[in-house]
Amino acid sequence: MPAPTPIRSAVAALLLLLPLAACAGTGGREADAPALASDAPLPAAVPEGTKLIVGDPPTKVALQLSGELDSFSFDLEWANISGGPQTSEAFRADALDVGAVADIPPIHATWTGLPVKIVASRFRKDPLAHPTYELGIAPGANVRTLADLRGRKIAYSPGQAQGALVLRVLKKAGLTRQDVTLVELPSTGDVYPNALASRQVDVAPIGGVNIRRYTAKFGRDGATTIPHGLRDDPGHLYVRTETLRDPAKAAAIREYVAAWARASRWVYEHPEEWIDGYYVKDQGLSAADGRYLVEQAGEPDLPADWTEAVERHQETIDVLAAETGNPPLRAADLYDRRYEATAAQAIKGGAR
Repeated sequence: MPAPTPIRSAVAALLLLLPLAACAGTGGREADAPALASDAPLPAAVPEGTKLIVGDPPTKVALQLSGELDSFSFDLEWANISGGPQTSEAFRADALDVGAVADIPPIHATWTGLPVKIVASRFRKDPLAHPTYELGIAPGANVRTLADLRGRKIAYSPGQAQGALVLRVLKKAGLTRQDVTLVELPSTGDVYPNALASRQVDVAPIGGVNIRRYTAKFGRDGATTIPHGLRDDPGHLYVRTETLRDPAKAAAIREYVAAWARASRWVYEHPEEWIDGYYVKDQGLSAADGRYLVEQAGEPDLPADWTEAVERHQETIDVLAAETGNPPLRAADLYDRRYEATAAQAIKGGAR
């Protein structure tokens, strides 16, 4: 019998908590209390007894390190899950209120019948100089530019940021998926670096510390990376649309978004504390790896106006819809703009 995958194990653990989560699902709201309309103003105060379950592990550590973790006016429970697949499964199990992802999971959730809304967005200043991913090139693959991708085997993870990036890169290179061989592989852990090293694929989008480790470990064999030249910096908080109908949870989410924004800024302004407290002590990385990741991330951008972000999201949706056969979506429909200025105001000290 095969061992359970990390995703299945995490969701199974959440399902064990489902009865408790269901009891907390109204967030303190009476069952017959009126639902909050999608265009109604957000409540200013969070009622006593409200609870949020949040899947955002890095922010938990940032709030611990900054001293803000215990300052919430509601009960905050942390779920140790991240990424689109785990988050969507937890949403469907009614075991999660807030998830932290890139730009693809909200699209994929909508296409699979799970209505969601983005309530916070974070980007990187000078994003082309601080990419999230680079294209890892297998030893001997002889890929030096995007034009060289024709005919290559490329790692592809549908429904995740790396998969969408591959499709966008192909479009930039004037290619389609018919011009390459897409090899479906999960973009977890060191799957992609190992697939490159073993020549299972010629090209794969790799991110984070894997960029540094891949070239350090296999560079002597000819392993390299090349830039893709596209923005790949979106980071979002999103929730089920149904969750926002609960006035208590909607107000608590606003408070969490403000704290999330302050935590983002704290991480940038306290790099050594973040490296030691998160990358070294929490993630088990070396200080050198942590320093590389901090430099790679650069300065966060928390815009008060989402107009340009929505336009970029629409471009991504259009590429995905054309290449996957899914129906077109309006990017604007994925955002709850009642929360639009919350993060920026929090950074300026206007929300606490």
